[in-house]
Amino acid sequence: MANNDRPGQRVRNWRQAGAVLAAAVASAAAVQAQTVATAVPVPANVVSLSASASLELPMDWLTVVFSTTREGSDAAAVQGQLRQALDAALTEARRAARPGEVLVRTGAFSLVPRHAPKGGGIAGWQGRAELVVEGRDTQTIAQTMGRIQTLTVGRVTWSLSREAREKVESEVAAQAIARFRSRADEVARQFGMNGYTLREVAVHGNEPGGGVPVMAMRASMAPGAGDESLPVEAGRAVVTATVSGTVQLR
Repeated sequence: MANNDRPGQRVRNWRQAGAVLAAAVASAAAVQAQTVATAVPVPANVVSLSASASLELPMDWLTVVFSTTREGSDAAAVQGQLRQALDAALTEARRAARPGEVLVRTGAFSLVPRHAPKGGGIAGWQGRAELVVEGRDTQTIAQTMGRIQTLTVGRVTWSLSREAREKVESEVAAQAIARFRSRADEVARQFGMNGYTLREVAVHGNEPGGGVPVMAMRASMAPGAGDESLPVEAGRAVVTATVSGTVQLR
């Protein structure tokens, strides 16, 4: 009997030892957490602030998207018609192209089947081609809009060029930072403090938008008027910088 009880007694001893060890580990972790919490005091007199500055500029980048669609029963024929119309428009647009001033590129080119009702299979094909002309020489682009006859003006958009935006971003950010510092000084004074210490700060600028769309217009004009420029007028864009962060009053 004594020999049979000995393994069971050992198991009970191991369990008791494990329980004691787990309790000791938990107690040590609690003491360590309390020590860390005591060692790192919660900062006092911390205030969150934000300030912004903005500058309004005339938009200087004009983007014109020309497009055309074709339909037919033969995919190759539809594709050939689209390419012919696009090539003619490209030839005309390239005459006005100048690096940095007038940029010319092809846009989307698609060819999709048209299905007959009730699962009758492919009844024909529909295709679409686009040409994009953009740049800061808006007068030349407007004249090109009037000369392209094989495509239709589908979309006209004004935006702010990257160069114009970058030129003023530093100025706007400096204004926002100055306003943040002035606001921090004022808050410290109102609380009866001598000043403040900057804890953390972030400077954000507004992302370039998609531009301001202008009412779409057709590029086809009366005979003899192909060289006349179509009217376009720029809008205005706002460049904004925001400074946000926390300060500790002292």
